[in-house]
Amino acid sequence: MDLHYTRTAKFLHWLIALLLISQFAFGYWLDEIPRGTPDRGFFINLHKSTGIVIGLLIILRIVWRLLHTPPALPSSTPRWQQRAAAASHFVLYACMLLMPLSGYLASNFSKHGVKLFNAVRLAPWGSDDKLLYTIFNQTHQVTAVLLAAFVGLHILAVLKHQLIDRDHLLSRMLPRSSR
Repeated sequence: MDLHYTRTAKFLHWLIALLLISQFAFGYWLDEIPRGTPDRGFFINLHKSTGIVIGLLIILRIVWRLLHTPPALPSSTPRWQQRAAAASHFVLYACMLLMPLSGYLASNFSKHGVKLFNAVRLAPWGSDDKLLYTIFNQTHQVTAVLLAAFVGLHILAVLKHQLIDRDHLLSRMLPRSSR
């Protein structure tokens, strides 16, 4: 029985974690740039572009996870914790899909659209529609908060397993842990 995640799963996990944390900070910082300024448009397009790239990496991560069964939790893990882990992972993946998708859709119903890395304008899927933009943008923002909360819960669970249970669950996902 394999106790560790694959190297690809570990790489995608840590890359996406780093990119998501950076993207959260970037998104939060964007609120500091005054609306209607050229700088804001430039940085918003960078946020959109990196969000698209992260979204594609998340799809790759999900496909990898579906094709490669993750290692089972230790048999000593109580059933309720196993169910909680499965449910929280489902919510994490759902949020990781919904957040970039809703942001991208919001951009497609805005007069600004998406200018990929400020170089290539992507054709919008729809017209400038304030209602659809608002729905997708609110979904993007609410999902970001929900994702941040579940990432925090994920980190707390890892700390509990590492510091209290001392079951070495973290080693399964560390980049240098052996298979």
